[in-house]
Amino acid sequence: MVENQKQLHEKLPFALLGYRTTVHISTEATPYMLVYGTEAVIPAEVEIPSLRIIQEAKLKDAKWIKIRYEQLAIIHGKRMNTVCHGQLYQNRMSRAFNKRDKPIQFAPSQLVLKKIFSHQDEAEEKFSPNWQGPYMVHRVLIGGVLILAEMDEEVWPKPINSDTVKGYYA
Repeated sequence: MVENQKQLHEKLPFALLGYRTTVHISTEATPYMLVYGTEAVIPAEVEIPSLRIIQEAKLKDAKWIKIRYEQLAIIHGKRMNTVCHGQLYQNRMSRAFNKRDKPIQFAPSQLVLKKIFSHQDEAEEKFSPNWQGPYMVHRVLIGGVLILAEMDEEVWPKPINSDTVKGYYA
């Protein structure tokens, strides 16, 4: 336990060792295993030898090099498995996140408000409005893209993503 913040730099290597040698859910492997292709030997195993340390110590150099080369050849397959598992994990998470997401369908001549982003000129002050409009949907394109028109029928030249607009009800 750290008694004060001045000792944090002394405890950091232990925290990093714990992080790098812990199996992560998203990859089903330790970060150390993904980088080096073998599990880490913790400092306690060096002082109190395990069966793995004893076996590696008795190997001759040529045999050890051959085994190490085979391990490095296998690491590519393990990394590919981890990448595939990570993609599957991300797909599962996105499905769970997007389960309730129902895209809003816009129709031509529907009234909408457009979001004002903080980098735009319209967002000058802290208490300025977050939405501007109303605008009229001139055309709906594929993928949730809208072409808006001013209320006086002047069509905007640039399309806008439907995520940045919301319905306006007068």
